[in-house]
Amino acid sequence: MCMIRNIIIAAAVSITMSGCHIYRAYKRPDVTSVVDSIYRQPIAVNDTVSLASLSWEQLFTDPHLQELIRYGLDNNTDLSIARLKVKEAEALLMTSRLSYLPSITLSPEGTITSVGSGEASKKYDIAALADWEIDLFGKLLNAKRGAQATLEQSDAYRQAVQTQLVATIANSYYTLLVLDEQLKITQETTETWTESLRTMKALKRAGQATEMAVAQTEAAKLSVDASVISIERQITEMENSLSALLGKTPQSISRGKLSEQTFPDSLSTGVPLELLSRRPDIRQSEAQLAVAYYATNSARSAFYPSITLGGSAGWTNAAGAIITNPGEWLLSAVGSLVQPIFNKGKNIANLKITKAQQEEALLTFRQSLLDAGAEVNDGLIQWQSAKKRVELNKQQAKSLKSALRSSELLMKHSSQNYLEVITARQSLLQAELNIITDYFDEIQGIINLYHALGGGY
Repeated sequence: MCMIRNIIIAAAVSITMSGCHIYRAYKRPDVTSVVDSIYRQPIAVNDTVSLASLSWEQLFTDPHLQELIRYGLDNNTDLSIARLKVKEAEALLMTSRLSYLPSITLSPEGTITSVGSGEASKKYDIAALADWEIDLFGKLLNAKRGAQATLEQSDAYRQAVQTQLVATIANSYYTLLVLDEQLKITQETTETWTESLRTMKALKRAGQATEMAVAQTEAAKLSVDASVISIERQITEMENSLSALLGKTPQSISRGKLSEQTFPDSLSTGVPLELLSRRPDIRQSEAQLAVAYYATNSARSAFYPSITLGGSAGWTNAAGAIITNPGEWLLSAVGSLVQPIFNKGKNIANLKITKAQQEEALLTFRQSLLDAGAEVNDGLIQWQSAKKRVELNKQQAKSLKSALRSSELLMKHSSQNYLEVITARQSLLQAELNIITDYFDEIQGIINLYHALGGGY
């Protein structure tokens, strides 16, 4: 026991002389200069509540969409795999915590020995062996902290997958609503062209229109018919894609109408510092930095001695041919200290590698902040510009409807060319489709901003 005490004292002296860097916990690097200037648009003094503060049920109020999101959260394959990775990390952390406890094994052993015609010699040992590593140099501590950071990284990854899943489901759902609306407008235009073609043929029979006019009208109608087929194909493909995302076989998706959707009139980004706590991918990147930090500490710990206490206790029989039960006590204690001296430079190389990986993780963390800021800025300007374009396109469609009515009246009561009517009708169709497209762009801006701010989990 005196020898073990001397080993521990020598180790403690070594720690005092070598410093305590290997015991320091991870601390977030200073990123104030990056975060404070991450938004291009100025933040109002009272703009402290972020859009990401809303739950996805509050932002996406369509009951059909809410049902799809709930189903996706329960059945999406990527999210299920992410949950399993969290369980793996939890098990790894449990293993690291249990490393502080001694390992105990039971090792019963019996032997029978006979030489020539002599009487057999019988012996048995029933003993429990114990080994306990004393963590004076932070090896187990850094392994445990690294496992904790790995768990945080896995959980942040799970949340990142969930936020992406919510955004993708919502985006796919609204894409279907937009396609439905485009199909409706195009089908109504087809009916108008069908009536125009019928009228044009009647005018031709009456000698008031030419064969060219009939052909031009029919060509315009066939072009719109082809657009209907194309939109129907896109709807089917989007339903198939959304079904696969939800973990379903390809099927029709129950949904509402685009005109029924409601969203906040104003969107707030909150303060930039919130990104550090809300964005799961940023927290995942920072957790990876913490993992690299503790890996570097572990590499430093490899330069110091490993101290292990061991021993055994039990019964043994050493009386030769006669076995007595119980036998005599078997007790032993061992203390060992292993100090690396020369291992072909492996410890030095490992430390250099972990330091480089820590620097890589720091650069990745800083870049994740810059990427997050860019995504927030892009989502905000997308929503703002789309909102303005919707209003302009509505005014344009109103003017084109008036122009179409005037051209139709002129064609009936004057020598107005039919090509001007065709052009006016095609322009109106395109303007109405542009309204739907820009409104969808506005919705996408809301979804992208919500996701960029870390909402959805």
